[in-house]
Amino acid sequence: MNLPLPDRRQWLCQAARLAGTAAGALWLPRSVLGAPRWDNNPFALGVASGSPTPNAVVLWTRLLQPEGDGLSRMGTQTIAVRWELAHDEGFTRIVQSGQSLATPALGHSVHVEVAGLQSDRWYHYRFMVGDAVSATGRTRTFPAPGAKVSKLRMAYASCQHWEHGYYSAYRHMRDEQLDAVMFLGDYIYEYGGSSKPVRPAPARNAITLDDYRSLYALYKSDPDLQHMHAACPWLMTWDDHEVHNDYAGLQAGVFGPEVINFAERRAAAYQAYYEHMPLRSSVLTRALAGLAQGSELRLYGAVPYGKLATLYLLDNRQYRAPQVCTKDGARGSSTVNPAHCPEWRNPQRTLLGQAQEQWLDTAFAKNGARWNVLGQQTVFGQRDFQSGRGQTLSNDGWDGYSAARTRVTDSMQRHHLANPVLLGGDVHANWVGHVKADYARASSATLGVEFCGTSITSHGGSNARIAEQLERNPHFVLADRERRGYGVVEFTHQQLTTTLRVVDDVVQPDSGVSTLAQFVVEAGQPRLQRV
Repeated sequence: MNLPLPDRRQWLCQAARLAGTAAGALWLPRSVLGAPRWDNNPFALGVASGSPTPNAVVLWTRLLQPEGDGLSRMGTQTIAVRWELAHDEGFTRIVQSGQSLATPALGHSVHVEVAGLQSDRWYHYRFMVGDAVSATGRTRTFPAPGAKVSKLRMAYASCQHWEHGYYSAYRHMRDEQLDAVMFLGDYIYEYGGSSKPVRPAPARNAITLDDYRSLYALYKSDPDLQHMHAACPWLMTWDDHEVHNDYAGLQAGVFGPEVINFAERRAAAYQAYYEHMPLRSSVLTRALAGLAQGSELRLYGAVPYGKLATLYLLDNRQYRAPQVCTKDGARGSSTVNPAHCPEWRNPQRTLLGQAQEQWLDTAFAKNGARWNVLGQQTVFGQRDFQSGRGQTLSNDGWDGYSAARTRVTDSMQRHHLANPVLLGGDVHANWVGHVKADYARASSATLGVEFCGTSITSHGGSNARIAEQLERNPHFVLADRERRGYGVVEFTHQQLTTTLRVVDDVVQPDSGVSTLAQFVVEAGQPRLQRV
């Protein structure tokens, strides 16, 4: 991006100002130093950390005074929020501290980008405003590039529809002794009014910025989710429901009322997402004004975890070409026989967008980590649902963009990418399989492994045809639609171990948890071994 210098200065200043990243209070106007009287706990949405690097991390909170239906009556006042980062939970050994602005333009959210930290260290943090003190969060920096690391233990999760159940999965995730959580999309669902909801939610569809803010306030009110956010840093990406079901780039999705200007709705959704996630201000590539003009909110990127792993986050919603051959010419997703869809194999169609594809190819070329972990939204491997001759594939995921998938696998081979591991979500089911160079040929090279995780709560389906589908798609070794939960993947120099954890009953707030399956993959040998 090559902006004229005055424009570049303007949007950089705006992004920094709105994100409230100041570390000290000397520059703050007197009008914002005072804190209002609180009728309720202003930190009712909890705290979170994320975007970890070897020397920095983002600390997050949002001030809220409920007005009903998830809205906040914070008003137009800008409020100075103090923060502290310490070596110990008692905050007797302060590492850094400062003040940050909670502005009405950003929903009184706070994003503190703390830099200059020691690598591979755990820290504690908290926020204060007036006499109110937030819950204490725990976060960490990652090991320095090139550092020898013995282990990385990380969870992956997605799809947490509020109405479909309780977040007991997160209560059990807290006991997993994790270094980080990778969240892979559908943090909220933009619509309400599910039949037979376990927990009620507003029946309207989110359209405006206030609508999306209200939904995030509802979802973040859950104590189990709050506690898990406070336990370790999260790496965040999104899918479709953070905006509109099945949307593609600047094309609207399906369900709910038609919106005259979808770009405005998307901009509101993107802003609300930023306001509620521990993200750096640099993701606002042209500040808030740019979102309204259709500019990106850049989530994709990569971060090293010493020499042990590189963690990539991808975004396959914001830049994708629209789905093709949806039934009756409608928008959104559908199952399609590729033989009846001439546009299916158009090599110009993209799921990641040209810039992100090029970035990923360059990142693969430079990488020398032991494990290369790609966090993305959905199932990577081909899933043919046809029971007879021919094929039936989904047009919404990688199957519907097969040329784009081939460009990724070609890049893996061209750059001899070591030990690729793909993590996914979206489909509300566990799918475990091998990443193939060519899914049309079962004998083609196996490049890596994939673990597409089930949902935290969102409805799945029946296992009635799973055995038949596994037989038709032999690169997969396990599938399960019926259980909700998360995955835990542990990396060492020698191997990875992935454990599929599932709750007993998602409609019970005190549900227990068990292990559905566990797999081991030896480094240098992309073969799943069930243990």
